[in-house]
Amino acid sequence: MAMKRMVLEIGMGTDIRGTDPTKAAVRALKDALWHNSLTIAKALDLDVDSMQVAVTIGVPQPDQVDKTAVLAVLPHGTGTVNVVEGGLKIQNMEGTDATLLAHAAAVVYLDVA
Repeated sequence: MAMKRMVLEIGMGTDIRGTDPTKAAVRALKDALWHNSLTIAKALDLDVDSMQVAVTIGVPQPDQVDKTAVLAVLPHGTGTVNVVEGGLKIQNMEGTDATLLAHAAAVVYLDVA
């Protein structure tokens, strides 16, 4: 058997009054995952924890994302997190704060024939 890409889920998350890239990244992954109910593993008679999930997060400061916190969002299976430059940072009118936007892509793989 071989790992095959089964699902691509995408989401966006924000830290409205702050610039915490981990908070925005966690919200982006939750947005991607919580709008779906994946039944593909069960349909293939596989355990849901057999899913392998490759998560990519795009934020303005990739080095500031806590990958462990992002990975903890996954309800099933195992995963990896890759953080890249992306998203948006929008300053407020006074220049004292900003809104941070993160984007997430979660690719689900299953070991199938």
